Formats: sequence, C-alpha cells, structure tokens
Amino acid sequence: MKKLSFMLLLATATIAIANMSAHAQMMKNDNPMVGGAAMYRTMDIVDNAVNSADHTTLVAAVKAAGLVETLKGKGPFTVFAPTNSAFDKLPAGTVESLVKPENKETLTKILTYHVLAGKFDSKAIAKRIKAQGGSAWFKTVSGGTLWASLNGNSLILKDEKGGTSTVTIGDVYQSNGVIHVVDSVLLPK
Repeated sequence: MKKLSFMLLLATATIAIANMSAHAQMMKNDNPMVGGAAMYRTMDIVDNAVNSADHTTLVAAVKAAGLVETLKGKGPFTVFAPTNSAFDKLPAGTVESLVKPENKETLTKILTYHVLAGKFDSKAIAKRIKAQGGSAWFKTVSGGTLWASLNGNSLILKDEKGGTSTVTIGDVYQSNGVIHVVDSVLLPK
C-alpha cells in the first residue's frame, strides 16, 4: 500500500512539474523577454519599453519628443525599437544633442521614422517582401520610406540614407501593436 501511495504521489508530482514547465514555456512565448523584462501582450508599447534595460535611451528620447501619449494610443503601431547599443553607434554627442528642446522636431522625425501605422509582424513583412520581389517598402509615420528584405532568416531594414539595421528580436506583441528590436538607428533623409 505504501509503495502504491508513493507511486501515485510521484506520478502526480511528475504531472504537476510537466504542467508547470509547459505553462512557463507558454508564458515565455506569450511574453518574450526584452532587456531582462517580460513584454506583456496586455501592456502598451510604452509601458513595456520602460521595463526593458536595453531601451532606456529610446524611452528617454520618446519622452523628450513628447511621443509618450501617441505610442500609448490605440494604434495599432509597428515599432522598430533601437537598443541602447544601437544609439551608441551614432557619432558621439548625437543623442545628447537630439534630446535638447531646440532639436525636438528632428528627434520626433527620427523616432517616427521607426514607426509604421498598422500591425506588421514578421509574417506580414515577409509576405510583403515576397510579393514585392525580394524587397518591400513601407511608409513610416514620419512620411519617410523604409525598405525591408531577408538575408536568410534575418530581417534587414534599409533607411533613406542607405544605412541598415537587423531585427534581433521580432514579433514582440503589445496591446496596441508589435515591436521589433533593431540593432541600429534608422535615419530619414
């Protein structure tokens, strides 16, 4: 009898652990980690971004440009979100200069160049790339154009100045759109 009880307890514990593992994996898929923080589908773009240690520069720039309320709006938006290291690639002093009040218009243009109106996850972008023969163009909220192409499984973005950026984490779904983390800042004309 003791052996049967032990076996039942062991089986129950094994099933519970398997269920917890499956639930944890599901949560990981639904709420991917970006910058050390879970990105929750139920939160908006700004509320998730402020929790990412990799996006402190972007958050500061969004605040300086006065875009917080816009990006907390209904959307949907697609945001190509540069990391802190992406901003670090810019010439020394660029970020410090851009966040000054007198440069708000330029900062706003650069930031809204990283935003598309609508929800474009990687499947939608890949479908458009295929439909347009290997390179797709997208009109940004700033009025500029971005081009997207695939290099193997990597999504590559090209800006109006000829610079490129790679999506390092794609399809981070938000309550008001989707974020794709990028490794370089995209620049309009």
